[in-house]
Amino acid sequence: MTEQNLTGRTALVTGGASGIGAACARTLAARGAHVTVADLDDVAAKSLADEIDGTAWHVDLLDTDPLTELRLETDILVNNAGIQTISPIEEFRPEDFRRIQTLMVEAPFLLIRAALPHMYSTGFGRIVNVSSVHGLRASAFKAAYVTAKHGLEGLSKVTALEGGPHGVTSNCVNPGYVLTPLVQKQIADQAQVHGISEADVIEKVMLTESAIKRLVEPSEVASLVAWLASADAGMVTGASYTIDGGWTAR
Repeated sequence: MTEQNLTGRTALVTGGASGIGAACARTLAARGAHVTVADLDDVAAKSLADEIDGTAWHVDLLDTDPLTELRLETDILVNNAGIQTISPIEEFRPEDFRRIQTLMVEAPFLLIRAALPHMYSTGFGRIVNVSSVHGLRASAFKAAYVTAKHGLEGLSKVTALEGGPHGVTSNCVNPGYVLTPLVQKQIADQAQVHGISEADVIEKVMLTESAIKRLVEPSEVASLVAWLASADAGMVTGASYTIDGGWTAR
């Protein structure tokens, strides 16, 4: 018997208006959860929220001051929002490095902090952090992104240890390159940095380590996120689940 029905649960997905976030919002809603789509793009967030009968939250997660006093009444928190900057370390702008840490480490910390009191009071909580294969491995020219994803992995594990006695689980999902607007933008950036064509970026950079030679679909990530949010995954916590076509098997 499956316990993946999320009827009666509330969920919050950051970066929820496109890419992996939108796929997660749709999948969680399809399984019965009321989903809040949190995104900087208020028009896209409202459009998706209307589509799934959810709620839109227009929020700039780089503005962390309001998040320090935030209290969230959500059963499921999906920390997904992310950005990317590709540059050699010696040319990496410090402000870009700090911006990525703020969005991808500090903001998830503050949202977890805001969500835990409600989760503790109800004895149920699911925190799913959308990490990356780069939370487990490194690639050149991605100092800020790799640093942030490794930090998110640590935050997720500490949350698992603290939340476990209260019925709260915390896990990471670690996809390889996913067919999203973020990755599509990277293709052009990587071509410039590596001095190769965009076609070669996909074949020789993005898929070179993967045994399965295709990009991950957002729906595949969302399916794993939804399982981790379910009662079926009640004993799964502090883990990192790769969806990378065999990249980390090397």
